[in-house]
Amino acid sequence: MDEQSPEQLRARISELEAENARLNKIRNALVERVEASSGLRAEPYAAFEHSVILAEQVRERTEALNAALHDLKHSNQALKQANEEAATAHQRLIDAIESISDAFALFDADKKLVLFNNRFREIWALCGVDIQRGISLSRCLELGLERNLIVETQVGQGEEANIYRLCNGRWMQMSSRETGDGGLVALYTDITELKASEAAQREQALAQKSRLLQSTVDNLSQGVALVNAAGRVEIWNDLFLNLTGLRSGALTDAPRFETLMSGSEVALLTPRSRDEQDQPLRELTQELSDGRVVEIRTHPLSAGGFVNTYTDITEHSRYAETLRESEQWIRLITDNVPALIAYVGEDLRYQFTNKVYDDWYGWPRGSLLGETIGRVHGEAQFERLRPYAERALAGESVTFEIEEPNAVGENRYLLKAYVPNIGTQGKPVGFFVMIRDITERRRTAMALQQAYQNLEQRVRERTSELTDLNQQLRQEIGERKTIESRLREAKREAEQANLSKTKFLAAVSHDLLQPLNAARLFTGALLDQPMPERIGHLIGSVSNSLEDVERLLSTLVDISKLDAGAIKPDISAFNVSELLNNIASEYTHIAQSEGLAFDSVISSAVVSTDPALLARVVRNLLSNAVRYTDPGGRILLGCRRRPDGLELQVLDTGSGIPTDQLETIFQEFKRGKNTGQDKGLGLGLAIVEKIARMLGHSINVLSQPGRGSLFSILLPYGELAPQHTVPQLQHRDFGEGLRGRHIWMIDNDQSICDGMSTLLGGWGCETVTALSLEHLREQLAVGTAPLDLLIADYHLDNDVNGVDVVAEIMQQRPDQPPVLMVTANYSNELKQQMRELGYQLMHKPIRPLKLKTMLSHLIDG
Repeated sequence: MDEQSPEQLRARISELEAENARLNKIRNALVERVEASSGLRAEPYAAFEHSVILAEQVRERTEALNAALHDLKHSNQALKQANEEAATAHQRLIDAIESISDAFALFDADKKLVLFNNRFREIWALCGVDIQRGISLSRCLELGLERNLIVETQVGQGEEANIYRLCNGRWMQMSSRETGDGGLVALYTDITELKASEAAQREQALAQKSRLLQSTVDNLSQGVALVNAAGRVEIWNDLFLNLTGLRSGALTDAPRFETLMSGSEVALLTPRSRDEQDQPLRELTQELSDGRVVEIRTHPLSAGGFVNTYTDITEHSRYAETLRESEQWIRLITDNVPALIAYVGEDLRYQFTNKVYDDWYGWPRGSLLGETIGRVHGEAQFERLRPYAERALAGESVTFEIEEPNAVGENRYLLKAYVPNIGTQGKPVGFFVMIRDITERRRTAMALQQAYQNLEQRVRERTSELTDLNQQLRQEIGERKTIESRLREAKREAEQANLSKTKFLAAVSHDLLQPLNAARLFTGALLDQPMPERIGHLIGSVSNSLEDVERLLSTLVDISKLDAGAIKPDISAFNVSELLNNIASEYTHIAQSEGLAFDSVISSAVVSTDPALLARVVRNLLSNAVRYTDPGGRILLGCRRRPDGLELQVLDTGSGIPTDQLETIFQEFKRGKNTGQDKGLGLGLAIVEKIARMLGHSINVLSQPGRGSLFSILLPYGELAPQHTVPQLQHRDFGEGLRGRHIWMIDNDQSICDGMSTLLGGWGCETVTALSLEHLREQLAVGTAPLDLLIADYHLDNDVNGVDVVAEIMQQRPDQPPVLMVTANYSNELKQQMRELGYQLMHKPIRPLKLKTMLSHLIDG
């Protein structure tokens, strides 16, 4: 059975005793009743039987009472044992808290002290307090403050413990935790040694910081002097002594700064110094007697005193002078370029303009610097220019046409190019502006467009007339033939108008390339000059921008010449590896600069085609692959032998071409979508198709969007002539062979003459330039003056060509120096004529490095 508590047993005994007393009372009453009725009833046996039953019930009740008494005795024994165990546990708890090295205190749910050890009592004995049970926690804190037991309190943040400094100088840390019944256990740990160790560590760290501060000052690239609030020098370094010419002994006793600097050539500068306009003077630059230039700055301190820095800027001053000289060179060249050139910062303010730019907009020289585009062009015009400027500052090269009034109010059509300038962080910090006046070209194009529209209207009208006549005169066959003849004539007129437009564009492109040729010569000359890296980067950016414009115009010239039939193929047999190895070497570097992998598999087969036109086809295909392949992709230039010819292939892992666009990619001005900065016009593949059709070669393309494209062209096999050899240029320093050489240049464009003179002069050549043969004769004796090489433009003024001028010069000279003919004419007839005369031919625009190589090759024979 389950054990019962003493209280339950006592209650059970009381209940049984009450029941026993009731039963005894009942028994007695029954006995008396039997005795009283024994004379009246004649049933003695029944009375006896009832007495027996009552006796049995009394016996059962007595046994139950005895069992209850036994259980009560057993419970009392268990209670006594539990009390003994509780006393033992209490004594052990007392012994345990006394064995703790920290002071211990236990507070109940009402925060009354119920238990503590002697170490807790000893702490209070320091201030004469005999701590007793029942005192509250708040009263303990009050007593500690009243009796000066607690001298200092450091309250912990969050879960950190509170720290107290006692009157005897010891530090105690209080750690507390709540008990399950809402009470509180507190431990007071003596951390005096720990606090002393922390103080020693802080002093050591402070000393270390002082040493580091002095070491830092000693290793600064500037002279430093720290002056305290009292005006005395506290900290200095050796560079300060070196720049001021002072001795270290002069600072031993911390002298006043004004007194110290009176013995130095370097000027005195403090936060109290004022300039001639009585304004605060915080920095100045001073040139010393030994030629050094020192920059002095003063920095006041919030707690009083100040710090002076002394910087040797001698090299910086010389660099600034060199920078000014370089800027003069830049202005000299850009002011002579027949184009509007400017540079705009990311705040849309002009930082550079050439003379042509200032004159065109009617601003005094240099007054545009610092002005915003909005103020120069007006807010209305600026809103039209803003989208292009934002695209340029986003890193995109932008070319567009726009109508603007010039300084005299005349509306002109301008071709503008905004080329971003990428800073060292890889983000645009501004953009270059290049502008050409294309008013005349625009008006001519508009006139052609109007003529074409009129022609279309005439065709529509005649077509309508034909329809009406066909409906009305179906039986009049003769008249129908007449109308059809008129339509064919109209078609011929339309085709003739389109051909005239194409020939006009091909002719006018030569005039557009002339100023670009001069600009390339000037930038080539400037790049050969020593200059700071930042200026060299700007000149390189201008050169790259000119190269982009040159490439676009050259593409327009090529497409126009192909349409006009001005280019005729010059078919010959050659080893294709001689051509493809050079192109592969060139595009290996281009692919690396774009983050692409480039491989080539070149065949040694001999093919029969025009090598120059084939090179243009291959370069256009490779350029197209580079443009539409993301960084990390691959490009392969390869060859496969087929039974009917050599198949030349260009494979890339680019964006690919959708199937529905495969028929349109070879059309003019059709471009695919790519993520790069595409500067093309969509003419590269159009030129490839036109050249291939001219040469009779078939072109195939396979592409899968997202995986890449494969362009292939089939070349017929050929046989080499026995004497066929390919001269190999030797790699060496071409510039050394040009020094002191006498070179004459004849060109009818003064800007090209000036650019060529500047470029050749930078290579050490003795150069004479002339606009014509008469102009050359005015400068020297044509028949006797020393001459190592003659450069002549093929197209001169008054229908004179360079071949005739060279022939007249050679008739007057006893020697026959080499001749370089420069032209924008790409015809095969001119190439053949130059071969027969033994002249070298170079097409405009001229690249400086190519020109240097050619001149060295000609002079060396």
